[in-house]
Amino acid sequence: MLTTLLLILYIAIVLTVAVIIINTSTPPKAIAYLFLLIFFPVGGIIIYLTVGINHRTYKLYNKKLEVDKSIFIELKEQLKNYTKKTLSTSKVQLKHFYNLSKFIHQENVLTSNNKVSLLLNGEHKFPEVIKALKAAKNHIHIEYYIYQNDAIGKQIGDVLKEKAAEGVKVRFIYDDFGSKDIRKSFVDSLIECGVEAYPFYKIKWLLLANRINYRNHRKIIVVDGQVGFIGGINVSERYINPNKFNRYWRDTHIKIEGLAVLNLQRVFLADWNFCADQNVIVEEELFPIDKQKITSEHTQLVQVISSGPDSDHPDIMYALIQAILLSKKEILITTPYFVPRASFLDALKIASLSGVNIKLLVPSVSDSKLVNGVSNSFYKEVLEIGVEVYRYKKGFVHAKTMVFDELISSVGTANLDERSFELNFEINALVYDKELALQLKEAFLEDLKHSEKIDVKQWNSRSIFIRFAERVARLLAPIL
Repeated sequence: MLTTLLLILYIAIVLTVAVIIINTSTPPKAIAYLFLLIFFPVGGIIIYLTVGINHRTYKLYNKKLEVDKSIFIELKEQLKNYTKKTLSTSKVQLKHFYNLSKFIHQENVLTSNNKVSLLLNGEHKFPEVIKALKAAKNHIHIEYYIYQNDAIGKQIGDVLKEKAAEGVKVRFIYDDFGSKDIRKSFVDSLIECGVEAYPFYKIKWLLLANRINYRNHRKIIVVDGQVGFIGGINVSERYINPNKFNRYWRDTHIKIEGLAVLNLQRVFLADWNFCADQNVIVEEELFPIDKQKITSEHTQLVQVISSGPDSDHPDIMYALIQAILLSKKEILITTPYFVPRASFLDALKIASLSGVNIKLLVPSVSDSKLVNGVSNSFYKEVLEIGVEVYRYKKGFVHAKTMVFDELISSVGTANLDERSFELNFEINALVYDKELALQLKEAFLEDLKHSEKIDVKQWNSRSIFIRFAERVARLLAPIL
């Protein structure tokens, strides 16, 4: 009996090794899974089959809105032509980042005539969100990775119910893993009041969920196709300071008014048609291009960039790398998880060695001990080539922002790790505007007042056992 079980395990290991080698896109990721198989054969097989299969290869998440060319082609061409005009008239404003906007505009169009407002933390974001939701006349589209049934979740839910009762079309997407707490009674109450609500890829067996890595990490709100919200703040009380958790939560969101909202709309409807199994078409009420209110305040250039297992390329990662390599003076980075790909890390090294001043702000202690250890293992490399690393001490920094040369900014949902670059559905906004860049820089410098700068000599003098444990943890970096 024991011999038979060992033979079955041996065959399972060999087959899993073969599948890993054939289907894993990068050698480091393959090595990480093979490392798990060597030390934890049974657990390694379960982990790989649960979260390791590359669904990007199988295109399991093709979006109906983008696949159905007869529906989407006209809008796509219209926005592409608009981008060409914007590029030709904005060279002065784009400066040395012109090639960045040109590089990614094929699928992520560049729009002008936008007004972007910075919202720091939940206490500033949620009042603006509720105000915009209450003003809705035609439709509300809302999509979140984490939506909790707490005080703020209920308050927003009540507004959604009220607007649905008024005849406003309300569509609500929640990630079935990140928002597992609302899967039953809260969602049912929305539906009973006329809100259409669907999970993004429904999980039947939560503890044994396949494709658990391929989650929808986006945070999108679109109101009447004219006002949108994007950033790192989920719907939860913990994002509002002060909170009952006695932990200051530092995060960043933006409110967008203008043509860039149409790109948020495009991404939302693509996700909606997938998870709701509907075929919502492009129509004027959803994409009111001619009704956008153009004023002297609407001057920012914005590119909304989305990526995920359904996209051909990791566009967000490519865009950030290109921005790093085009920077000439300064890069300010805030991220809760610093587990970069080799290509991203190399870009930072090239920029720093070329004389660009780079500052990296990370949490003092992450919400994951494993990720904290892996992130620690990367600091030595960047410290030794001149990158300044600061650890935030006031609370937990969850913002995902980058500021380049006080000219352009990235605000969105993507962390600097493999999960965001390859495994999850993410969305970022690139804002080509000096005013917003300076506002974000000011917030960054304020955060540094509550942070501790890492000294490279002290960092390298830490216990050899700690450094060894971090290097071992780093072997798992490609699959975190």
